[in-house]
Amino acid sequence: MRGIVLALAIGAAVALISLLGFSLQHAVLLGIVAFLVTLWTNEALPLGVVSLLPILLFPSFGILPTNDVTPNYAKSIIFLFLGGFMLAIAIEKTGLHRYFSAKLLSFFPRTARGMIYATAITSALLSAFLSNTTITLMLMPVAMHLSAHPKMRTRLLLSTAYGASIGGILTPIGTPPNLILLGFLEAHRLPQPAFGEWMLYMLPIIVLMLLFVPFLLSRDLADVPIAEERCEVPVLDPKQKRLFAIFLSLAALLLLNTFSKRLFGMALNEKLLLLGFGLLMFMPKIGFLTWEDARKIPYEIIFLFGAGFSIAAAFSHSGLAAEIAQKLAFITDLPLWAMLLVAATFVTFATEVTSNTALTSVALPIFYAFAQKLPPDEGTLLLMSATVAASYAFMLPIATPPNAIVMSSGAIRMKEMAQKGFWLNLTGIITLTLCALMVWKHFV
Repeated sequence: MRGIVLALAIGAAVALISLLGFSLQHAVLLGIVAFLVTLWTNEALPLGVVSLLPILLFPSFGILPTNDVTPNYAKSIIFLFLGGFMLAIAIEKTGLHRYFSAKLLSFFPRTARGMIYATAITSALLSAFLSNTTITLMLMPVAMHLSAHPKMRTRLLLSTAYGASIGGILTPIGTPPNLILLGFLEAHRLPQPAFGEWMLYMLPIIVLMLLFVPFLLSRDLADVPIAEERCEVPVLDPKQKRLFAIFLSLAALLLLNTFSKRLFGMALNEKLLLLGFGLLMFMPKIGFLTWEDARKIPYEIIFLFGAGFSIAAAFSHSGLAAEIAQKLAFITDLPLWAMLLVAATFVTFATEVTSNTALTSVALPIFYAFAQKLPPDEGTLLLMSATVAASYAFMLPIATPPNAIVMSSGAIRMKEMAQKGFWLNLTGIITLTLCALMVWKHFV
């Protein structure tokens, strides 16, 4: 109950302070968002419950009518994510993720630096397609088993959590902010990158971050002992081989679809493609799931998407995004590199103390108001940079589920996570800005 009272107090305080510079309706909207963000952060109510509150609050306070709020919980982009969840559950049920994990770990040398690179890269690649929460939970015992040395164990756990956050940006379904951006682009009838295009855009950032982050984490770990045992790579059984073949077929289709869109301007609807492959997991003789398995789908995350889309719609339709953008109009006078740097810095550090989904939902309408004053390609760069920066939360345990999970091990001190995370935040900001200017600008 104390958490709810605190959220109400923070929401009321934000609304009252906002009256100094905004209209009553806009101040109330800011107060509601502060209330929701506080509840998401302190977990005084279940995630799914908080995510459904906009359906009640926005109409009650005259922000948006009910019929304008509820469609946000059934946007077509959500079904792409739903199909991804079904595939992920099938991978976990068959144990195929253990094969991927052990196989990847076996490629790296048995040194301190080698194992930190191994845990980070393994975590990143698996988190691109599976829940980063699940992957962190799965790899945490592995990371703790690799060394009994306290310092080494801490770095292995951090590399697992940070790898999961980095890997989430590789695919559209890897982390909620990615889906929020695609839904926002769809709502504003802006071009959306295909699945493969998105991966091509994000690959340079992933590669650079996975080069820098493990290196920085392992700088002072010379000669630290690690366990001698090697993770055994399991032999695939017939079910796992069948799922692996289906997974490769999906990857090939997505790749062909990307080239088709690029070369011929024609492409399959990837939302239907992902959902179709997800539903294929329930087909007799082919799939691996029963309807009982569908209970494992994190519906609260789907509601969270709906809440994010609703907040974005409220900021746009009420005119609050345009008003905030007008107050920050000086940003549009900056050169493009400085604008991208400001956006990435703001979002990166703001994400440390709030939900990255809520932050993305609030930030995108504001940056869209800036983007409208820029050439189309530069506007898209600004929106993509703000979205990706929301995944760079390396300092605090409340920032991301992977951070909270590894902190729960008791092997990490808050001070060390904050210190290492600060420098990694800066690394992420610089890497993102450079990739946007040197890579994305030539392809978007």
